[in-house]
Amino acid sequence: MKEFDYVILGGGCAGLSLAYQLDINNKIKNKTLAIVEMREEYKRDKTWSFWKITDHNFDDCIIKSWNNFTINIKSETYEVLNKEYPYQTIDSGLFYQKILKQLKQNKNIEYFKNTNELKLENSIIFNSFPKKENHENELWQHFKGLEIETSKNIFDDEIFNLMDFDCDQKKNVHFFYTLPFAKNRALIETTWLSKMNDKSLEDYDIQLETYIKDTLKIKDYKINYEEEGAIPLFYPRNKVDKNKINIGSSGGMTRLSTGYTFLNIQEHSKYLVNNIDQIQNVKPYHIGKKYEFLDKIFLNVLKSHPDKMPKIFFNMFKAPPKKVIKFLSNKSNIFDDLSIIFKMPKWIFVKNIF
Repeated sequence: MKEFDYVILGGGCAGLSLAYQLDINNKIKNKTLAIVEMREEYKRDKTWSFWKITDHNFDDCIIKSWNNFTINIKSETYEVLNKEYPYQTIDSGLFYQKILKQLKQNKNIEYFKNTNELKLENSIIFNSFPKKENHENELWQHFKGLEIETSKNIFDDEIFNLMDFDCDQKKNVHFFYTLPFAKNRALIETTWLSKMNDKSLEDYDIQLETYIKDTLKIKDYKINYEEEGAIPLFYPRNKVDKNKINIGSSGGMTRLSTGYTFLNIQEHSKYLVNNIDQIQNVKPYHIGKKYEFLDKIFLNVLKSHPDKMPKIFFNMFKAPPKKVIKFLSNKSNIFDDLSIIFKMPKWIFVKNIF
């Protein structure tokens, strides 16, 4: 059995981000690290998007950035002009390639498929694996996306569509999301905010084909890439052990009202590395109690009034763009929060506080 100073369970976004931070800050120079990951190979399997409200280490992994976006409901489209915080999309394939190339140079890092060969009692463990439970009755953001390529220039690649609610909601919350990477290439996703116990919502391929052909009026295209996933819109119930720290979604790094996780992972990784020498004694990192409280109310409204959510999202973005983006990225102050709250239907939100 091998023993390591640090063990990272899960070599996905959270695990590799932490390993990268540890390595570039020379925290594994005189320490050892094991990364436990079951996948056979790393390739592009996800697309991470966010507003760049803080700096990160992966500008060289960005597919595209945009300043402006639209959001639309059945009868209205609203364009948001945003100059300060670009919306960025990262290619997970480039992200993996960059980090693995860096880590390969460190002889103190080893990879394992499982923990059978490891002695964990004296290691500091960073865990990104969720506890195995049935969460079908919890809320999720689940989706499928296709990157398509057209023979002609169809897309305006200077603006993206964040949410198109002009589609069948099926008594839940449903929207399409279009990121034009070039004039003839875009990622188009069908996204649901719902429980996972209704399998009728998961005919993603039909939804996407119908939207591309009937709404976007694109008849001739080829599919370059597909992705599918589900983001938990609930906090994990992982057991807290003295020598284990949860990271990623398992560590509460997903913003529940939005599903945004990538930048929170980067902030958490920096916090852990800055405190690594006394890691068992530092306070756990949180996105913020304020956001936990506001997101709880927001999700209560989503559960009880899914039919109201398209209009609620639409109206929210009519607040000053800078304030909305800071709020969605957990960087808002009380004045930013109030500008968002004033756009909400007051009585519905008040009733869902408890």
